[in-house]
Parts: sequence; C-alpha cells; structure tokens
Amino acid sequence: MTYHPKSDFMRVMMERGYLADCTDYQALDDKLSHGVVTAYIGYDATAQSLHVGHLLNIMMLRWLQKTGHRPITLMGGGTTKVGDPSFRSDERPLLGPEQIDANIAGMKQVFAKYLSYGDAPTMPSSSEAVGPDNVALMLNNAEWLDDLNYLDFLRDIGRHFSVNRMLSFESVKSRLDREQSLSFLEFNYMILQAYDFLELNRRYGCLLQMGGSDQWGNIVNGIDLTRRVLDHEIYGLTSPLLTTSDGKKMGKSQGGAMWLNADMLSPYEFWQFWRNTTDADVGRFLKLYTELPLEECARLGALAGSEINEAKIVLANEVTTLCHGSEAAAAAEATAREVFEKGGVGDDLPTLELTSEEVGDGISVIQLIVRSGLVKSGKEAKRLIAENGARLDDAPLTDAGLMLDRGALASPIKLSAGKKRHALIKLSD
Repeated sequence: MTYHPKSDFMRVMMERGYLADCTDYQALDDKLSHGVVTAYIGYDATAQSLHVGHLLNIMMLRWLQKTGHRPITLMGGGTTKVGDPSFRSDERPLLGPEQIDANIAGMKQVFAKYLSYGDAPTMPSSSEAVGPDNVALMLNNAEWLDDLNYLDFLRDIGRHFSVNRMLSFESVKSRLDREQSLSFLEFNYMILQAYDFLELNRRYGCLLQMGGSDQWGNIVNGIDLTRRVLDHEIYGLTSPLLTTSDGKKMGKSQGGAMWLNADMLSPYEFWQFWRNTTDADVGRFLKLYTELPLEECARLGALAGSEINEAKIVLANEVTTLCHGSEAAAAAEATAREVFEKGGVGDDLPTLELTSEEVGDGISVIQLIVRSGLVKSGKEAKRLIAENGARLDDAPLTDAGLMLDRGALASPIKLSAGKKRHALIKLSD
C-alpha cells in the first residue's frame, strides 16, 4: 500500500498497523482532513465483558477521538437476538432480553476507560482532543430494530439485497461449503447490520463503519444500501484479524478468554497475559495496544536476549494502565517481581477464599487447583501433577490425592501451574 495519507487518523491507522482495507482511501482521507467524521463499530452483546480480541478495534475508536473525530460504540441489543453467523461453524445460542441487557451493562464499563462520552470524565491522556463535536456516543440498535414492521422492512429494505450476492460472501460460503446449516434467522443478520449503517447515517451523519476484516461483506452491504436508499456516499475500513506469531488467535490463552472487565479477569492476570507476549510480537503489540511513540515501539521491539523482558514489562504496564489504571498496573508488576524474582507470594495474585465450612475435614488439592482457575477440570489438574507442572508454595506437588485441612490453610498457600500461573488460597474466616 503506497497511499500517503493527509489526515492524522489515517496516518495513525497505516503507520501503527491497524489498516487491512478501505473502500476508498482517498475520499475518506479527504473527509477526515476537512472536518469531524463520525465513525462506528458494532458490538453484539454475547458476553458480559469484551475480551482482548476486541481491544484492537477499541484502540481504533480511541485514536479516532484523539485525532478529533467522533466515535460511536453501537451496542447490538437488537442484532444479538439474531446472532452474527460470520465464519462460525454453528448457530450462536439465542439470548433473552434480560441477559442481553446485563451483557451490555458489563461491556459499557470497558468503553468508558478508552473513550470520552458526554456524561463521563474525559480521557486522562487525551482530554485536550475532546470537544463538543467529537464526544463519543453509545447507542443501541434495539432502538430502531425492535419496532420494525416486517412487511414494511421487506418491501423498503429487503428489495435492495440480492440473495445471489449474499451467498457469494466468504462468511456465508464457507459455512455452506462445509454443508453446515445456516438458518434463515442468521441469514437476515447481514441485512440488519447493513440497516444499522443506514440508520446511523440518517440519524447521526455517520460516514464510516470500522471492524475486523471478517466484517468486510457486512460493511459493504451497508454502504451499498445507504447509497441506494439515501444516495449518500459512506465508507468502510477494516483492521487485520490478529494472530500471535505462533498462529494463535489473539486474546485466547490456556485459561480461556482474556476478559477486559476486572470482575471476570483480575488485573494481575491481564498484566501477566501481556508480560508473556512472545518476543516476535512485542514491537507490533506496542504499536497496536499502547500510545507510545513509534520510535520507542521500534526500539523496544528490537531488544534482544534478556533485555526484551523489560520491553514486555513496558507493554504490560502500558496496556494495563489503559484498561485498569496505573495503580493496578503498578501492583501487578510489583506482584510479578515478588513472585518470580524473589520467590514470594505477592499481594495481587488471584485469590480463592474458602470458608471453614467449605474446607470441613479436608479439601482435595485437585479441587483447589480447579476452583482457583489454574485449570478447567479435575482431569487437567491430575495431568498437571503427573507431568510435574504443579507446585505448592513453590515446592513440587506430586501427590494428586493430597487433602488440606483448616490447619494447613491457617496461613495462605500458593498454588502454581507451570512457572507463570499462580493463585493464593486462604480461609476467609
């Protein structure tokens, strides 16, 4: 890509590695150069927290606001009732309205840390870039989707969609090629998402939809529909679907999803996830997930040997500060140094508190390993012990039948899975 952008936002997108594709680089860049552009990303409410896989697009919205433009976070209160079939092998489980509302409430906690909304304090590191024209909006597509009249919608919107074209989209084709069922409900999803873009353009003058590259077909649908119905020119921009250098999907770990809400994943575990970044990914992740200058990202990413570990700590601190605050980042680093460098326990480790009743006459170490979140099942816990990967207070744990009574838990104990994952177990009474 040899295009040289004029606008700050497009320059940041290209220089830092956020940009995969754009429907019209030059026209969008011109719009960004000559006034405030409103852009949105949609988030279906399928869980009570966003995870690290969403962080790339959240950072894109943050940079959009920092460079003077207006971000919209669109909550999928309506579309979640259908479920995005893109590149899935099966249908999403359908959620009820109460669960969807609870999920949206949980997701809102994250956005307030990265974007400045009208009723919230400005972003600490970029308040100077937020004015009345680019305060972020949080909207819910249930506002216009819930009350649609089906016949009117079919006549006014459905007639603009070619089934032949919809079947040609990779996200649909891959499902059909594997002869996996695609319900009519799911097939409607792309029409509803296209309608979102039309409504956001009509109501808020939104000119740009952003998303991961797997959303390209849905984004193009919205652009085409808006052009047909309103005769307005709007744009799409996608980010790469990120994998780590070893090919794993970003945001997944042995323990499951890396959630952004502190009540679902402790700030220490979040910090540790970034500290464990592979050497080859450090420079790239610094560009994408922090706001450090590009020269500093390049310098840190080029460090070799043991020095790269300090770069990983910088990465972990910067990302954790954005998501959980500077105090949480400092506490996580202090705990990590205490645990790894001094062999101590650390104050910020994930902690399982047990009542005396729960312990009773004794509780198995297998149960403690599972309940502390170090593994997902008793079978995994037994395998961990058999393969010499479990430790109790830094000593090898070899007895899978070990029972611990209240005396053994009178002071906190530390359980470890491998060298990097630890948890404290203590009595709460």
